[in-house]
Amino acid sequence: MRFVQLLLLTALIALGGCANLGKPTLDTQPPNVPYRLDTGDVIRVSVYNDTQLTNTYGIDDSGYSSMPLVGRIYLRGKTTNQASALITARLAESYLRDPNVAVEVATYRPFFIEGEVASSGQFAYVYGMNVRDAIAVAGGFTDVAQRSSVTLYRKQNGQVLEQKVPLDFVLMPSDTIVVHERWL
Repeated sequence: MRFVQLLLLTALIALGGCANLGKPTLDTQPPNVPYRLDTGDVIRVSVYNDTQLTNTYGIDDSGYSSMPLVGRIYLRGKTTNQASALITARLAESYLRDPNVAVEVATYRPFFIEGEVASSGQFAYVYGMNVRDAIAVAGGFTDVAQRSSVTLYRKQNGQVLEQKVPLDFVLMPSDTIVVHERWL
């Protein structure tokens, strides 16, 4: 009888460790949510009938981009439509009459991968890629890699969240993937 009680207590303790204690989970950002600009992104700004302003511009560490006639403009957290409206408003203030501006992402900020992959490091993000795609870009798994799930770190709402995710989980720019070693 004592053995059964001890076994039951051990099972309850083990199951208690599996409980979700309200830890925030990662958003699997739906495809219809607009992309938000951030540090490391490069945008292509097209100004209709103005070849001197039509160019690519980076977003710096403080979230600003600098353009001729516009100056420094804060774009962190903005969508491409919002960035277009801000640039249009700045140009319309005193430089161009009724400017027509389009903004698109030329280069997304990178993602990072480490652990049991052939080549750890920073890699170019491609819109819509998942963990499996990222591992392929990093040269694939090593012989001792755990191949069913990885740990993903994502900055979300001002904090970095950590979660085990399957290989079909959709990535975002700036995500960090850790591929663990298997134990058997």
